[in-house]
Amino acid sequence: MTCVLTASCSLFGSSPDGANADLERNLLRIGVAQVVDVAPLRIALTEKLFEKHGLQVNLVAQNNDSEAIKQLDTTLDITWASHVSFFREVTLGAQLQLQGEAYQAGPNSMALVTGPTSDYDDPGKRPTPSIAVNNQNDIGYLTTRAVLDTAAVEKGKIKFRDMPFGEMEKALQAGEVDAAFMIEPFITKAQRNIGAKILTDTARGPTLDFPMSGYASSKKFAETNPKTLKAFRDVLREAQQRAQANKLAVQDSLTSYADVDQSTAALVSVGTFPLSLNPIRLQRVADMMDTEDILSGRLDVQGLLPPGTTS
Repeated sequence: MTCVLTASCSLFGSSPDGANADLERNLLRIGVAQVVDVAPLRIALTEKLFEKHGLQVNLVAQNNDSEAIKQLDTTLDITWASHVSFFREVTLGAQLQLQGEAYQAGPNSMALVTGPTSDYDDPGKRPTPSIAVNNQNDIGYLTTRAVLDTAAVEKGKIKFRDMPFGEMEKALQAGEVDAAFMIEPFITKAQRNIGAKILTDTARGPTLDFPMSGYASSKKFAETNPKTLKAFRDVLREAQQRAQANKLAVQDSLTSYADVDQSTAALVSVGTFPLSLNPIRLQRVADMMDTEDILSGRLDVQGLLPPGTTS
């Protein structure tokens, strides 16, 4: 996909003299989406953290995880996506290496949302609910099945419908679906725009504190650019620390890339920004995917991490 946001596609910074002069390359093209998860990268750009490590970064807007992953080694060097998308693509043959965790769910950072006049006010109220998800192979499908299962809704009776997050408000208003799985800032935007209501937080029970997304490169790129990717991980860690310590900065950053105004951004629920790759935490995602038959067998996440990464 070509970049659709001019501000997101410009080059930021330059390599200071002597800073990481031994990097294999200084420019990284990173796929991103209009979600809270990538706010630390925006903070890193604003505070010139990449420059300090001798890196230039080109952020390329993406609307589809699978397509972004397919662009690795062509138009992208690294991409953001849900862990569910990364792990599924690996089982389909993609050779990936995870470079960082982006986001972990907090209260109402991902949720099932209903329209303003809906009487669907309890997750177990409808035995055959129609649910909008951005992709039936992604985190919305996985966590919705898990949460509705705890409400005694039979998984096989849930009617999923694929649609982009940006189209879900209209579908809810028109009554085309009973509920929609959304993440931030789409939840808050729907609440303010149409008076949408949260049916249930999908980060609860089996999905409490669920690891949502991260960054990955191809294995080939990782093997030929280990120093460059180490520099990226160092910047990411510092940016994640700053984001975790200052949720207001995260909310403020949304106005620059997520199509929200300041008053909406101030209401966005913010989860957790992990500081390192944790194989135990990530294995939880892969194991749930196996249990829910999204994967055909158990995936060992440790094999997807950079050499030397341990819990």
